[in-house]
Amino acid sequence: MTKRDGFEVNGRAYPAPKVPAVAICIDGCEPAYLDHAIDAGLMPTLARMRQDGASAMADSAIPSFTNPNNLSIATGTPPSVHGICGNYFLDPESGREVMMNDVRFLRTGTIFAAAQGAGFRVAVVTAKDKLRSLLGAGLDCAAGTAWCFSAERAASSTGEENGIDNAAEWAGRPQPDVYSAELSEFVLAAGARLLHRHAPDFMYLTTTDFVQHKFAPDHPKAMEFNAMIDRYLAQLDAAGAAIVVTADHGMKAKHDADGQPVVIYVQNLLDDMLGDGRSRVILPITDPYVVHHGSLGSFATAYLPAGTDPVPVLERCRRQGGVDLAVTGDEAASRFELPRDRIGDIVLLSASGTVLGKSRRSHDLASLDAPLRSHGGLSEQVVPFLVNRPVGLETGARLRNFDAFHVAARAASEEN
Repeated sequence: MTKRDGFEVNGRAYPAPKVPAVAICIDGCEPAYLDHAIDAGLMPTLARMRQDGASAMADSAIPSFTNPNNLSIATGTPPSVHGICGNYFLDPESGREVMMNDVRFLRTGTIFAAAQGAGFRVAVVTAKDKLRSLLGAGLDCAAGTAWCFSAERAASSTGEENGIDNAAEWAGRPQPDVYSAELSEFVLAAGARLLHRHAPDFMYLTTTDFVQHKFAPDHPKAMEFNAMIDRYLAQLDAAGAAIVVTADHGMKAKHDADGQPVVIYVQNLLDDMLGDGRSRVILPITDPYVVHHGSLGSFATAYLPAGTDPVPVLERCRRQGGVDLAVTGDEAASRFELPRDRIGDIVLLSASGTVLGKSRRSHDLASLDAPLRSHGGLSEQVVPFLVNRPVGLETGARLRNFDAFHVAARAASEEN
């Protein structure tokens, strides 16, 4: 295909945009956040998108965590194709538990690399640096046609690696703290500046869920945060971009009336059944940002001792209050489109108000600076999907958050 025709990647065609095609992932955006802010009159741009563009609910990938879903959006595929099934996993090659942010774990190319390869200009701005290398896989930022940097390390960005020397100085903004709403605002401000200065054909902006982990949808701080998002949406919309707004996952309260986390400690549960230390529990939510969630989420996988029949183990897990689903690794891989070789023998998902931990002694709950709000399960799978142009969303088809660029490119290629 020529640039005029667009390009294909991972079995999907992306038409050449006439205006910038922009996808925005609002990390942790439970639909209620937008509902409350719109009802309060704080998101007029998003309200117009609902009314005059296209609006629906979409399913995120399971586990409903950051890395799997951002890579699904970046590739247009489920984790079974791109291979990133958590923020953290047990590497079967090394036998070590590691962060899943190395490019070597990515099993397919991104939309961004394919777009640049087809002659289009591409920009990617992420809040946290843990995603930058994965989202930027295959991009040549030294070529002058791609820009990829994180807000977390904006001040140390280089032209050769990121397309811009000192992105903080370039954006005219201070380097934000990683635990702040300003980290997300930096992403959106940088996106607006990139659109004005470099007019990328494809642009991806992905924020952080610091606010959503701390504040419920109707909290004034959450309302203020969403009003900020809307101000940047207005700028991008006024610049003529075709915009899709979606999320990587939702967010739910995971604490009791006293503000204490409601936790099922899976390692303790399995030790009681199988013996101490004979199984190995992995929490794919694990990342360095423990103030957000304390490594407590609603999805866990476990490796059982060789020869163990999983059926009685799963039956016991299903009887545990707060467990939403307990299945074999084979069933989880099939049902949730996960790479079978990167999950354990069993998979557990917890109910809406509950999280899964390892053992009681392995989590420092003192690191949490607010009553726990987290994600990872089916209760956080449904996310908003809005377009600022009246593009048709396929009736009856299952809409996924990783359809974002497919829809954005189509909207950007159509006459309006």
